Amino acid sequence: MRRVRRLRENLVAYLFLSAALICFALFAWYPIVRGVLLGFQQVTFAQPAEWVGLDNFRRLFADPLFATAWRNTGYFTLLALVFGFAAPFVTAVVLNELRRGQSYLRLTVYLPVMLPPIVTMLLWRWIYDPGPGLFNKVLDVLHLPAQQWLESENLAMVSLVLVSTWANMGTTTLVYLAALGGIPGELYEAAELDGASIRRRLWHVTIPQVRFILLITLLLQVIGTMQVFVEPFVLTGGGPNDATVTILLLLYRYAFVYNDFGLASAMSTLLFVVLGLFAGVYLRLTRNKG
Repeated sequence: MRRVRRLRENLVAYLFLSAALICFALFAWYPIVRGVLLGFQQVTFAQPAEWVGLDNFRRLFADPLFATAWRNTGYFTLLALVFGFAAPFVTAVVLNELRRGQSYLRLTVYLPVMLPPIVTMLLWRWIYDPGPGLFNKVLDVLHLPAQQWLESENLAMVSLVLVSTWANMGTTTLVYLAALGGIPGELYEAAELDGASIRRRLWHVTIPQVRFILLITLLLQVIGTMQVFVEPFVLTGGGPNDATVTILLLLYRYAFVYNDFGLASAMSTLLFVVLGLFAGVYLRLTRNKG
C-alpha cells in the first residue's frame, strides 16, 4: 500500500520524466544505435541495406585518405590546443583584471559566437584572399611578401585553426570569467602581502582555483576539435593536396559524394569509439586533480 500511495503522489512527476526519456531515446540513443548498425551494412540509395559485417571497416583501413584524415585531424587538434586553449584563458584573466569597460569587452569577445558559421567562414575567406585580403594588405604595408594562406600546404591548417579559435573562444572565455569571479579575493590579498608577483599569483592562486574548469574545457575542446568540419569544408575543401582533409570531411564525402552510407557510418562509429575511450581514460587520470 505504501508503494502504491507513493506512486500516486509522484504520478505527474513520472509522466513528465517518461516523456523526457522517450524524447531522449528517440532523438539521441536511437540515432546512435542506428548509426552503429549502419556501419556493418552496405547502404546506398540504389539498393536496400545488406549486412556485410566488418567489410566497411576493412575498406576504411585500405583507403589512403583514412590515415591522412586522422593525421590532419590530430594536427588540427594539437594546434587548436596551442592556440585555442590558451587564448580564452589569457583573455579571461586580462578581462578579469580590468575595472572599466569589462561588460563591453565581454560582449566584443562573444560577438563571433553569435555569427552564423557560414558568415564567419565567408568573412575569413575575404581576410585570407591572396589578392585584396586583409592579411596580405597588412603584409604589404609592412613590406613583407604576400602569402597564399589557404592555398599553401604549410599554412592552410594553421589558417583554419585561427578561424576556429576566433569563432569559438567567446563561450570558453565567459566560462573562465565566471570561474575567476568565484575565486575569493582574500587569496589574492594574502599573495600580495607575501610579495607575490602577477606571474606567481597566476600560477599559485588562479590556476589551482580553476583547475577543474581547465580540465573539463580541455576534454571538451579535444572532442570538439576532433570533429572539425565547417572550416575545411567551406574554406579549403580539404585541399591543397588533401592537407586539410579531416575525419568529418572524409565522412561527408563517403556519405554524400560517394553515396556510401555504410562506410560513412563505420567511420563515425570508429570516431565515436576513439573519443569515448579517450574521454574515459582522461576522466580516470584526472579524477582526483580537480
